[in-house]
Amino acid sequence: MQIIELPMNLIDEDKDQPRYRFGEESLQELVNSIGEIGLLSPIKVRKAEGGRYKIIYGNRRYLACSKLGRDTIPAIVSDATDETEIYLEQVAENLTREGFTPIEEGEAFDKLLNDPKFASSVKFLAAKLGKPESYIKNKCELLKFGPAVKKLVVSGTDIRKGTLTEDQMLPLKDLPMEYRDPLALTMAKDEMPVIDVKRIAKLFKDASISERTKSQLLYKDGPGLLDTWSAYEASRKERARAAADAERRKAEAEAEREEAEREEAQRKKAEAKGAAGAGSAQPHPAAETAGAAAAASAAVAAQPGVGALGQADAAGAVAAMAAAAAGARTMATLRELLAALPTPDALAAELQAATSVDPEALRDGLDDLIGRLEGHLSACRTARSEVAKRI
Repeated sequence: MQIIELPMNLIDEDKDQPRYRFGEESLQELVNSIGEIGLLSPIKVRKAEGGRYKIIYGNRRYLACSKLGRDTIPAIVSDATDETEIYLEQVAENLTREGFTPIEEGEAFDKLLNDPKFASSVKFLAAKLGKPESYIKNKCELLKFGPAVKKLVVSGTDIRKGTLTEDQMLPLKDLPMEYRDPLALTMAKDEMPVIDVKRIAKLFKDASISERTKSQLLYKDGPGLLDTWSAYEASRKERARAAADAERRKAEAEAEREEAEREEAQRKKAEAKGAAGAGSAQPHPAAETAGAAAAASAAVAAQPGVGALGQADAAGAVAAMAAAAAGARTMATLRELLAALPTPDALAAELQAATSVDPEALRDGLDDLIGRLEGHLSACRTARSEVAKRI
């Protein structure tokens, strides 16, 4: 790479280069720096018609040297002729320089993407420039804003009165133009932090707020819009809480209804089992046998001529019949009790599912049931011991 001194009068600026916004203050600082210590970096040019040269990059340095009245400037002469490669080189060079604004970047990327002369893709640019695709897309999004807003955009992240950073603008980019630009100007005027810009943008994106209300909100300043967002957010949370409570009450009512239906179904099932047990049995053996025994006893006693011994035999027969009746009654009662009892697993499952029942009432009911069952168990164990002695 050879650096040569080129006459200033043979060099032309590139009016189509990506960077075109040069602040007078920063340009004067460059003039002073070159005047004191000289030009530290050469410009880069390419050959043009008529023995002239056109700047690829270094326009600010060329302008500063012109202000100093220099006759020559150190330059690198490029043999590049491909327009896309030249423009990409200009963009890449300016990306390393301070003062290359996000709007200038966006316009450069947009030109490479949409100008038929270049017709590049986001993927191609990202690979060539070493930038994420999202970086390129976000810069292009800034072009949605109007000229008045674009003039306020500066590089960096420092928020200053009367300027806008890329981070301040991006939350507003998807709003309609009638809200986007006025809000951007308000954010610049009131030096609104990015987090507050996001909150205000959320307010204007809410479809539940009428367009008329949003238009009226544009008359407020930044702090006023933030206060409106705070009130709106509190109201939104309250509405969400109320909706959640209503949903919870509805779910509880549904659970109680289902629980009542289950209890009713169990009651009907138990009744059906009891009725089926009674229907399938013969006429109650205890009552039938007892009645027969009483009738037999009465018939024997009523016969004339029956002596005391005969009456004693008749009484023994009656006692035997009564004992048989008691045994039949006992077995029938035992069968009914067994049919009425649910399985322990089913009962446990029902109790665990009863989440809508008052826990204290359920506990007291279970304590009462356990007490009664323990009494029945004690009586059954005693009866079993007595029966076992007869075997």
